[in-house]
Amino acid sequence: MGLFSKLLNEFIDVIEWVDTTHNTIIWKFPRYENAIKMGAKLTVRESQVAIFMNEGKIADVFEPGMYELTTQNMPILTLLQSWKYGFNSPFKADVFFVSTRQFTNQGWGTKNPVMLRDAEFGPVRLRAFGSYNFKVQDPKLFLQQIAATNPEFNVEDINEQLRNIAVSRGMDAVAQSKIPVLDLAANYDEMGKLITTNIQPDFAEIGLNLTKLLVENISLPPEVEQALDKRSSMGIVGNLGAYAQFQAANAIEKSAENSIGGNLGAAGMGLGVGAAMMGQVGNIFQQNKFDPNQGSTPPPTAGGPPPVPTEEQYYVVIADKSNGPFTLHQLSQMAGERSFSESSMVWKKGMAAWAPVATLPEVADLFKNTPPPLPTA
Repeated sequence: MGLFSKLLNEFIDVIEWVDTTHNTIIWKFPRYENAIKMGAKLTVRESQVAIFMNEGKIADVFEPGMYELTTQNMPILTLLQSWKYGFNSPFKADVFFVSTRQFTNQGWGTKNPVMLRDAEFGPVRLRAFGSYNFKVQDPKLFLQQIAATNPEFNVEDINEQLRNIAVSRGMDAVAQSKIPVLDLAANYDEMGKLITTNIQPDFAEIGLNLTKLLVENISLPPEVEQALDKRSSMGIVGNLGAYAQFQAANAIEKSAENSIGGNLGAAGMGLGVGAAMMGQVGNIFQQNKFDPNQGSTPPPTAGGPPPVPTEEQYYVVIADKSNGPFTLHQLSQMAGERSFSESSMVWKKGMAAWAPVATLPEVADLFKNTPPPLPTA
């Protein structure tokens, strides 16, 4: 083999990148001291871009395809090298392959709880985490702004920065959404879209595209969640009096079960205690049933006299207008003054409709004890 043939073998004539990794974004073709032969074959596969760099400056960019390198398809590098008249000599250039595929399932999350203001609970601390996908949208910009001349650049080299962007801008989006804390779980999809819109410009500044962001969980501190659990439990229990009666009944049933084959005296004592519990619970239940709007008498307070009973109130139609309320004593005076008659319409609480005075015995009796009008001369 002659010297010229040996030199030719030193020239690189095949340039390609077979990516066997799942996390490499940029890979520099290992040219070392070898020159690239004019007419060399360049293979750029799908989800790749090849960038030729001359003395630190980005020259030509090749999209997916197979190329035979000539001065015609390397116009910028040709200009930088000052090749004239298509002079086909070996040349030196740095070749960077950039992966443009999606990098999926990248995690993000808050390291510490973030303080937000909620309309219902006031100031609350929230934690959030999820995942996102991204890809290189502008290979030249990404190479200039982030990767520079590193021979290899992986996802791990930029993941921390991207996570910080997602958390910072993401929690801003949660606060701006004004969605109540209790409704966040039902709006994870909406929150993901809001956060994506909020942080997309930050990704674009460095040549990346945020293709998807998912919110997997937004949670409150454990002590707040425990308080919410208690509140939910109370809502499920409902009427506390009925629940207490149910618990007392269960206690009596268990006492009866324990008495089978055992001490009947102890069983009787257990039943007695259960009955006492039922009595106390019954009082609670009756108190819970009191409704002042229904006119029933409220239960007596412990250590004091019972409340004074209230008189029934009546309404009377006088001159085609409803008048009242009046007590029976007031109606007696009005009957004596003939302010209304037995044919007048009267109503009290509990009646479905107005009725003549004659249909209410307690009111009709007022006219029997009232002297008739004086005879006219």
